[in-house]
Amino acid sequence: MSVQERADLVDLYNATAVGDELAPSYNVAPTTEVYAVLEHADPNTDEVDRQIRNLRWGLVPNWTKDPTIGNRLINARVETLAGKPSWRGPFRRQRAVIPAAGYYEWAPRQRDATVSKQPYFLHPTDPNGVLSFAGLYELWRDPSKDKSDPTRWLWTAVIITTDAAGPAGDIHDRTPLILPLDRVNAWLDPTRTEPAQIYEVLDGIVLQPLAIRPVSTRVNRVGADGADLVEPLTEHLDEPLQLTLTARAA
Repeated sequence: MSVQERADLVDLYNATAVGDELAPSYNVAPTTEVYAVLEHADPNTDEVDRQIRNLRWGLVPNWTKDPTIGNRLINARVETLAGKPSWRGPFRRQRAVIPAAGYYEWAPRQRDATVSKQPYFLHPTDPNGVLSFAGLYELWRDPSKDKSDPTRWLWTAVIITTDAAGPAGDIHDRTPLILPLDRVNAWLDPTRTEPAQIYEVLDGIVLQPLAIRPVSTRVNRVGADGADLVEPLTEHLDEPLQLTLTARAA
């Protein structure tokens, strides 16, 4: 997953930026901060404001005593959102969009007697396109910090996944659930609180084509970053996975 320029996202989602701007990254890892678009109600006025905030990737449920559980809760299967304890509260009240320029998936690759995993970069066909991942967010209060300390609240997020189809399904059986822009308002709508209403937003989603290309295995290294990570590997360009993702139903 990679981070976009915040000013562009403010315009795209008609949102207000909150907090410091993140440095662009071509290799965003779980437990690091990402941008999230959400509808947040002011506790003093109850007015709802659409914001872009920095949230840590890896959801920490508000009921847990151990915030490190978020290190594992990075993806939520769409089929479990209404029932799983970690998801069901945020699913009803705290939905988000996680913007990204693209994301990586890995496919097994055999060369001679060695089997390894080849990373692929999946991204919009428009070079300036943005993927709107459906997500959830949560607030966890650190009991060790004073009530007057604004840092006592930890904001975290999880990315929702669904079944992959087409060429993306040849790489991995799951994929982030990508919202078309015309579904974003309904997904973030805080008045939708019943699971059936919310799932209606996800019915019948058809994606615009995604481009898929093999990239360097350097992306496997935590801390590796830079535009070269998404450059295509020319020695793999003739492989069958170099196709275009056509459509997927959520």
